[in-house]
Amino acid sequence: MCDLKKIVFQDFKLKNGSLQDKIVVSYQLFGRSIGSAPLVIVNHALTGSSQVIGENGWWNELVGENKTIDTNKYAVLAFNIPGNAFHDNENIIENYKEFSTYDIAKLFWKAIDFFKVNKIFAVIGGSLGGAIAWEMAYLRPTSIENLIPIATSCKSSDWIIGNVLIQDLILNNSKNPIHDARIHAMLLYRTPESLKYKFKNSLQNEKDETFFKIESWLLHHGEKLQSRFQLSSYKLMNHLLKTIDIFKNNNKSEVIKSITSNIHLISVDNDYFFTANEIKTTFQEIKNYKNNAFYHEIKSIHGHDAFLIEYKQLNKILKPIFK
Repeated sequence: MCDLKKIVFQDFKLKNGSLQDKIVVSYQLFGRSIGSAPLVIVNHALTGSSQVIGENGWWNELVGENKTIDTNKYAVLAFNIPGNAFHDNENIIENYKEFSTYDIAKLFWKAIDFFKVNKIFAVIGGSLGGAIAWEMAYLRPTSIENLIPIATSCKSSDWIIGNVLIQDLILNNSKNPIHDARIHAMLLYRTPESLKYKFKNSLQNEKDETFFKIESWLLHHGEKLQSRFQLSSYKLMNHLLKTIDIFKNNNKSEVIKSITSNIHLISVDNDYFFTANEIKTTFQEIKNYKNNAFYHEIKSIHGHDAFLIEYKQLNKILKPIFK
């Protein structure tokens, strides 16, 4: 694993006004050294981490030597959302409902300032990571050349907020919270078509006509996350999804016009979590004020998780940006 490094911030003031005595932002750097090449920030999703590439890297098909985001040409910096407990059981956040994606973006910028970088070539992320990318662009609207939010939104929808509530109730009331919440979430990240294609309504064992492959798969994912994720981390990451809103108490047109980045909105056509229609609507609003916004759509039966599955399509969309 590429060395995990940490930056410690004392007395960090959250958006709600409360003071956090100590927050640790850990990160990994891949490819070129910062300052020697264009900088790309990669933000991870809800159960992800800074381990973008290498063993257990979650974007190995996209980032690496001679890949679309070529580590021979770019410095690739990935932060851990504080509290995600990636190789760090000390950085636990219990007061999770006080945090927002705005706070995470602000912390990421404070960490970037540590490297004395004024301009970033690209900020890219899927799902929660893409939402934090939006917040980063809102906070410093002239500092990012290419903003690439994938399968996400700049504002939480009622659907997202409702599902965050269900997840929070499971996490706080279940006897097996991480396991059970993950099983529910997996159904949000896929589609009925995806599950039919994968399992074909088949039994796990022909001798047992009551236990299906879909059930075995869901239970496996629940157990897998339970073995590597902390309850406090899941509560925080889930809560962050309902806090996304770069337009809150702001004039929408002014916010959009202030962001100078090339904005590449990437949706998944049958995403049931952050819907393609929602992202298209955002694109149309942006086009009213900017001529350097672009809409791309991944075609897939797999729903929200397609940004982690449909690598050929995603690479094709991103290659012209990282040429």
